[in-house]
Amino acid sequence: MDPRTHFVFRAHPEHGFVASATPSVSGHLAHWYLTREQFEPVPDAPELFRLTEPDRDGARRTRQAVHDLRRHGFTVDADVALDPAASPGPPPPLLRNGLLERRSRLARASAGRTTQHDTASAGPVPPKPSYAPTVHLNAPAAGRSR
Repeated sequence: MDPRTHFVFRAHPEHGFVASATPSVSGHLAHWYLTREQFEPVPDAPELFRLTEPDRDGARRTRQAVHDLRRHGFTVDADVALDPAASPGPPPPLLRNGLLERRSRLARASAGRTTQHDTASAGPVPPKPSYAPTVHLNAPAAGRSR
C-alpha cells in the first residue's frame, strides 16, 4: 500500500463494509469524515469503522464515500468492487436527435380529431331576444353624493 494513503475501504466478513484511517490522518479527523459518510466506529476495534445499515444499498453508499473522500483530496485505497474508478458506472444517457419523438407526436396528432374548424362542437347559438334592454334613469351617478 502507498504510504501516502489516507483511508482504506474493504468488505469485511463480519462487519460488512468497513473503513479505516491510516496513521497519515489524525484520529479525530478520520472520525469526523467517516461518520459523515454514514460509518460508525466498531466497538471491539476503535480503528475500524463499519457502514451503518449495510443491507440498504451498502456497496453503492461505500463507493459514494470513496468518491467523496477523493473529491476532498484524500488518497483512498478500496477493493475493486468498492472503487468507483474501477467499477462500472451507470450507462451513459442515449443521445437522441429528437426525430423519433417528433414523428411519434405528429402521428398521434394526425390520428386524432381536430376541433379547430368544428362548429358543431360549439353548440347551438341562442336566439336573439325580442325585447329591448331596460335602461334605468333614476340610478345615482357614480361619484355624486346627495
